[in-house]
Amino acid sequence: MTDNSAQRQQNPSQTTASGATRPQVPVWWLALMASPVAAANNATVLILDDVGNAMGTSTVNASWVATVFALALAVATPLQATLMRHRGQRAVLWTSALLVAAGTLIVLLSPWLSLTVGGRAVQAAGGAGLNVLAIAMAGNLRRIGVISAGMGIFGAVGPLLGTQLTDVVSWRVALSLLAITLIAVPVVHRYTSQGSASTNRFDAWGALLVGVLSGGIVLLAAYSLPALAAIVVSLVLLAIHIRRRPEGYVPVATIRSARFLTAAALTLALSVAYFTLLFVIPQLLTIRAEWSKDAAATGQLIAMVLASFATLGFTSIASRFPLAGVRTLLIAAGFVAILTALYASSPLLLLAGIFFALFGATSANATQVAEAVAAVPEHQRPIAIGLFTLTYLLGGAIGPAIAAVLVLS
Repeated sequence: MTDNSAQRQQNPSQTTASGATRPQVPVWWLALMASPVAAANNATVLILDDVGNAMGTSTVNASWVATVFALALAVATPLQATLMRHRGQRAVLWTSALLVAAGTLIVLLSPWLSLTVGGRAVQAAGGAGLNVLAIAMAGNLRRIGVISAGMGIFGAVGPLLGTQLTDVVSWRVALSLLAITLIAVPVVHRYTSQGSASTNRFDAWGALLVGVLSGGIVLLAAYSLPALAAIVVSLVLLAIHIRRRPEGYVPVATIRSARFLTAAALTLALSVAYFTLLFVIPQLLTIRAEWSKDAAATGQLIAMVLASFATLGFTSIASRFPLAGVRTLLIAAGFVAILTALYASSPLLLLAGIFFALFGATSANATQVAEAVAAVPEHQRPIAIGLFTLTYLLGGAIGPAIAAVLVLS
């Protein structure tokens, strides 16, 4: 077995166009810039009733503040990666910060649900850019692991933060958690490269097709037939478009790379498993172990925080091991998580299931991105990061849909 860990360990220094090395931004600032996206995404889980009551509408209608955030996050991720490829890191940093600030202001002041939903979409578009930028600036697997672990921790405490802020202050503040990321922006700015305008014309048609495809996948559970039609049509048109423009929004070198596709597929599968069990495990704890909902939520929170720290430890040493060994461990974690959900009745085993599910997904997100981007030419790596991150985010859309079917059945 060949150990290619050295190949997967990226150079920790950034190189400027003149050849001089650029100092790295401290990784904790990158984690602070990226991780609040997970908290903002999960903060709505337990407060949709409060949002609906305050807006004079149903919980179903209020759920759009969560659905649209997930949709905008997925669609904007490769768009922000393309902006970084064309205009550089600094443009992404400040464009994203402006979007987060504007979206948060709308959420805090909006008198209508439709405008609040729009504000959440603007927030998510900014959060997507800051997430992509953090991964791009990380530089090596260990630092990416810190970012991924941070997202796991923020995602774990997101529902609790949402409920506490709603009870103590307001649901509007709970929906504004993403603003925490703005604290890191001035610090990260000092380490960004200005970038230069790309001579390549922006592939608007390719971006539109990827956006429609992502939106169709996110909305598949709620609007099955139109979403399925959108997926099929966008896939066909995207395949034709890629043949006509191989260096466009979806570079042909990326989707033809077995290394990229394998890394992305593994991450997608583990992400789907995690986001499915995120909703299923609490139900199983109440049914099989007869725990109360509060006890189940608390137990799952503890398990997820522990899993995030396990991710941090594992990714700090993962580059020392063969890629095949790392992937075997991640796949094993995913299988254990699924098996416990299928057969376990013990609450400790069920909590172990969400532990392994989160560990597998976040560790894959951290370890496989280096393999994915290494498989494409240097100038295409920003968009490769965006497309890879999109696969992880799509797991967050597919998983809850599967969970809904399982719980209802």
